[in-house]
Amino acid sequence: MEQRISFVTLAVADLATSRRFYVDGLGWVPELEVDGEVVMFPAGERLVLSLWDRAHFEAEVGGVTVRGPGLLPLTLSHNVETPALVDEVLALAAAAGAPVGTGVEREWGGYSGYFADPDGVRWEVAWNPGPIGRRVVPGTEPVVPG
Repeated sequence: MEQRISFVTLAVADLATSRRFYVDGLGWVPELEVDGEVVMFPAGERLVLSLWDRAHFEAEVGGVTVRGPGLLPLTLSHNVETPALVDEVLALAAAAGAPVGTGVEREWGGYSGYFADPDGVRWEVAWNPGPIGRRVVPGTEPVVPG
């Protein structure tokens, strides 16, 4: 697995409030928005910050976000070029002793699975065929918003 982070995803309690903070408060410009579900911002040459509605986050990742003991309300994402590479990285994480889920075809058109680091931080390993996915994978042509 390459030493890089593709997406930083924050599970948020109120997406509209978080969007206002980043857009109106900080002046960030979203690259992708799905009303009531997610807002994504370019955060570097191949880095995206994703604000994800907490209920949608919990449904995909599996678990309850921290309100005391539980799942941290964020994931780190490592995006790869193919679905097969998702499975390879998940196998690598399993071999390293991580709790690992299986790769799953997602309703958004990609393929991903999750593993947890020793502190319980969830890593998503994802193949995302869309423009926002190509943006973060080295060796692919990033799509720049125009």
